[in-house]
Amino acid sequence: MHGVRVELLQQQSQSIGLPLEIMQIPEMPTMEVYEKVMQETLAKLKDQGVTHSIFGDIFLEDLRKYRQDKLAEIGFEGVFPLWKIPTQDLIQEFISLGFKTIVVCVNERFLDKSFVGRVIDQDFINDLPENVDVCGENGEFHTFTFDGPIFSKPIDFEIGEIVYRKYEKPKEQDSSNTACDTSASDAYDFGFWYCDLIAK
Repeated sequence: MHGVRVELLQQQSQSIGLPLEIMQIPEMPTMEVYEKVMQETLAKLKDQGVTHSIFGDIFLEDLRKYRQDKLAEIGFEGVFPLWKIPTQDLIQEFISLGFKTIVVCVNERFLDKSFVGRVIDQDFINDLPENVDVCGENGEFHTFTFDGPIFSKPIDFEIGEIVYRKYEKPKEQDSSNTACDTSASDAYDFGFWYCDLIAK
């Protein structure tokens, strides 16, 4: 959903100094396919001695339970360090620590095209409608973090094309078998604006 090029993900990982394991899934995978690839990837990491998986979830109870249940099936434990911290506090701390992140995708149900491609700062926060979480926790927007105290150097990029995409509703009667499912019945009435970032 972020639409960020793999090259930028690799540069981000190198700058932070963490190993990167890329998991490939098809576009709009079924839950069965998504969970199979996830289990295979985590099984490989488990063989390397990994026992925990860390998530940035903040307050979505159903998502946390889903993650915990799936991890338990393969003997992993989920860790949620940001859980229940007010999102206003989180975003202010994020900015004050010197992290920089750019909005790469917005859901048009919540935000218009003008928000994509913007760096999150106080002006961005002030411009958000009241129904939008400042951390995008409900899927209102997605970001790419390119600098901060844990980076050895900023990720250098330029803003490329801004494109609009709308996803088709699954052909099956029950859309809950898709990994990109949402409980909102009108979810497929809305599209997404993406901002392409090009590595320099």
